[in-house]
Order: sequence, then C-alpha cells, then structure tokens
Amino acid sequence: MSRLEAKKPPLFISEPLTGDAVSQSLSLLSGILKSSYGPAGRLKQLHNGVGGCVCTTSQSSALLGHLSVSQPVLRVLTASVRNHVSRFSDCGLFTAILCCGFIENFRSLNVAPFTVVKISKHLLSLCMDHLKSEACGCRVSVDFSNVETFLCLVRSILTSKPACMLNKTEVDHLTSLILKAFLFTVPCHVETNAVLGKCVIIPVKGRRVVDSTVFPGLLIETPEIQLGKPLAVKRTGSNMIKIALFSLSMSGDGFDPEEGTVAVHHGISLEASELNQLLHVGEQLVKDEVGLVVCQKVMHPSLKQHLKENGVIAVDRAGLSVMEPLGRMTGSQPIASIHSLSPGCYGSLKDLCVEGFASKHFLHLIPEDTVICSLILCNRSETAWDELKRVCETAEHVLQLTMKEPLALLGGGCTETHLASYIRYKSSSLPASTFKDLGCSQTQYQLVADGFCRSLESVARSLSHDGEEILTDMVYGHCWFVPPGSPCVSKWSDLVSKCGCGMNDNTEDLSWRFLQGQSGTPVIQGCPKEPSAKVADLLTLDCFAAKCSGLQVAVETANLILDLSYIIEDQN
Repeated sequence: MSRLEAKKPPLFISEPLTGDAVSQSLSLLSGILKSSYGPAGRLKQLHNGVGGCVCTTSQSSALLGHLSVSQPVLRVLTASVRNHVSRFSDCGLFTAILCCGFIENFRSLNVAPFTVVKISKHLLSLCMDHLKSEACGCRVSVDFSNVETFLCLVRSILTSKPACMLNKTEVDHLTSLILKAFLFTVPCHVETNAVLGKCVIIPVKGRRVVDSTVFPGLLIETPEIQLGKPLAVKRTGSNMIKIALFSLSMSGDGFDPEEGTVAVHHGISLEASELNQLLHVGEQLVKDEVGLVVCQKVMHPSLKQHLKENGVIAVDRAGLSVMEPLGRMTGSQPIASIHSLSPGCYGSLKDLCVEGFASKHFLHLIPEDTVICSLILCNRSETAWDELKRVCETAEHVLQLTMKEPLALLGGGCTETHLASYIRYKSSSLPASTFKDLGCSQTQYQLVADGFCRSLESVARSLSHDGEEILTDMVYGHCWFVPPGSPCVSKWSDLVSKCGCGMNDNTEDLSWRFLQGQSGTPVIQGCPKEPSAKVADLLTLDCFAAKCSGLQVAVETANLILDLSYIIEDQN
C-alpha cells in the first residue's frame, strides 16, 4: 500500500498588492504589454520551451493566450482582458495597459481602497457620459453613405500590427478588400431582425499579399475537379441547383461503437449492407433532383461514382468549418442520418463553377443572395499569415460592431489625452455635494482623479518606442509626437505637423505642453473643444464599442484587485 501524504493547510496571503512579488510581476507584465502597443510596437516571440509552434506577435489575444501567468492577481487581470477580447476582438492591449496603470497609480495613494473604488467609479461615469454625448470632441459619427470612416477603421487596425509585415500598397489593397468582403455579408433585403453574414478566410501561404482576393459565396477546395472542364450539374425546373448537406460519415466503414452492439446474421456482410443503404440514399437524391452533395466527412467511392453518373456533383471531406456558413448561405439543414432524408432539408444555389488560385482548385458555390463570402488571404510566411488572419477577423468584427453602433473614437493616443484633459477640467469644478455623496474629501478626489488621468496618459505614452517627445495641446487635448533628435526651437508648431489621430494640424497656436504623466500637471483651460475642421480622409480611428468596454473593464478589474485583502491558495 502506497504511503499517503498528509494534507497541507492552505496558504493565506494578506494584502497581496503590498508584496514585492506581485509588484515585480505587475511591472513586468505592464512592460511587455506597453512595448507591444501601436504601429511601432515591438514583436514578441512566444514558445513553450519543449518544441511546438512558435508565435511571433504583438496582439493581445495571442500574447495573453500564450503567456503562462502564475500570480493569482495577474490571472484575474488577464482573464478579464481575454474575456473582453473574446467579446469585442479589439482594444485588448489598451484595456490591459490601462488596468495596470490604474493599479500602479491607485495603490501608491494614501487613500483607503474603498474610497478609491468609489471615486474611480464616479470618474468612469464622467468619462462614459462624455463619450456618449454629442459634444464629445474625440467621437466621430459614421456616415453609411460614405465609406471613408470604415476604410479608416480597417486601415488603423492593419497598421497597428507590425507582425503582419505590410507595406503601404499592401495595407491599401487589404483595406479595400476587407471592406468589400464585409459589404458582401450585409443582407440586401433588410428585415426586422437583420443578421449579418460571415467572411470565410482561405489560407494561401507563400504568395504576395496583393494577390489576395474575395469571392461572393463559398469556395470549397476540391483537388479532384479539374480546372477548365465544364461542370455538368443537374438543375431544377426553376434553373436552381438543389444541394444536400451531410454532417455524418458516408464512408460505409461500420457503425460507431458508441451507438451500441450490432447483431449480424450468419452470411450477411455488414459492409455490403451499409453500401446498399448508401446507394439507396444516392438514388433518393437523384430522384429528388439534387445537383450537389456536400459531405463533411468521407464519402464512399462507389456512392460518389453513382452520383457522378447521374449528373450529381459530390464533394466530401468539406470539414466542419464550412458547414455553418454553407447551411446559412443555401438554406439547407445538415443531414445527420441517412434514415432521415426529407425534401425540407435541401437548400438551393444559383450557380456553380470552378476557380483556380495558385496551385489549388476550388468549387465556387454562388448563392441567390450573398451573405457569405470567401476571402483568399495571402502572405509571404506562415508567421505573418497567422497574424494577418487574426487582424482580418478583428477588422470584420469591428465593422460589425460599428454597423450596430455607428460611432468611432479618435486613435493615436488622442482619445486618452482628451479624456484626461476633460477629467482634469471636470474634477476641478465639482460641487461640494459630490464629495459628500462619495464620502471623501476634495483632496482625496483630486488625488484619485490625477492618478486616473496619469493612467490614461500612460496609454498614449506607450505609443512611443523610439524616444519621441509627447505633447498634448491646451485647446483640444489631443496627443502630438515630436520626432526623436529634433532641434531645439522656440515654437512647437515647427516640429509637429499633425496630432496622433490626424484630425488637427499645426496651423493654430494650441499651447502645447509636455505629456509627462507626473502629478502637478496644469489643468487645461476650460473644457477641451471639439475640432471645427472637416474630418480628414486619413484619420486613425478606434472602435467605439470596444474602447468604451475596454475602459469599463480596466476600471472594474483594477477596483476588484485593489479591493483584495486576502489570497487563499490550496497547497495540495
């Protein structure tokens, strides 16, 4: 009998944020995230040390998905950010850097955590009210009659991920391609509850990015179908192609053992019996005028031959990934049993053709109404392709969110510095009743507000990786970057041309000041104004829904961590 080890008591850690281990881990995580942020962010190479896939990235979803975090406090932080990214796909680094900034700035204050939490919630409400108001100077309305704002959103996402290795020509090509693919997924006939379609990404690695293209409908790779040969496909009386979609294996290789025991009489061949059943299904499909059969798994060669002889195109090994978009595009119901064939499970297609790309052959399924499209995505290397695929999926999701809430926020650090300027202005003119309701003094409120603003400004400062000086102006509260090694001049307007988002230029005297992020920075003179100039064509924009959620998640997660008094770890 093996020796039993006595159970160890749980480990109690009081006031976890005061420990050096947590401080060092938080500082290290913050440094990794800040150095990855923005178009000039430094790439990270992640691997597990025992072989396997190597990931080169600066994206939050990949970074946090591959990082092994052991500190319980940091696990709370990363879990919150990953949950945000799973819902919005964008602004993951913004959320994580801001949350780290809140924790670092708030815990150094000589203010009780409970009071800090109450004040930070009030500051968050001020930010959200401002962002949702018409007078907000960092918000841009999206005009559906003009695609420029959509193009700016997509371009901003593509240029923010250097691991994609894209030049300007490639960025412009992909920007228009992603928007074109997204427009294919918007229903032509809007109903009460319109549902957006889907873009299916097809990998082609080792080709130029500018070779990428988009097709309406769905492409299914079919090596056995030769390019150039005309497709003789059976059509219905209305000139449509009827399609049947099978989600089960049609290989005839025996029953699934999990379904139970099969009793077979002497002299009966189970394989022959199954093949006869499959051929009977094939006869039924021919009788029902089906022109295309798609099977998720393997199809018996005899069944494929039987269908081919009767003018039915059969495609097997389609894979799980195409089943949902294919069923949605054609209206077909996946058939899970050969014994439950009914006319109501069939779908329809407008046309079929064969497309060739690189060395691959695809069957192109063309629907009557396009809500599904196929994006053939190319890149020179596998690493760059993996990053580009994640970026394209993010861009599609951001466009979907923007369709639901047609707003965007200024990027390039300008929203963060604008909000910091607004909070400094607003917190300096609050009535005494506000401090009474919050149960704090004006001094405590100002301390927390200053930490809140410095955290926002630290996100903007994280965009600088090459020693640029960062300024903010006293009129609009936008962020400005001074190139490194610039000469000393009497006027800042001689060194800066445009703000981070591209909205403002240097034609006005905007009273710039250094963005140092230290306490004691001057309060902006009055509420930051909304730019009166016409919206520029090449703005850097962020997703409104994703950034608003990221701000809320950062504040709420920081408050949760600041309120921790004990960590209890099981030692067994």
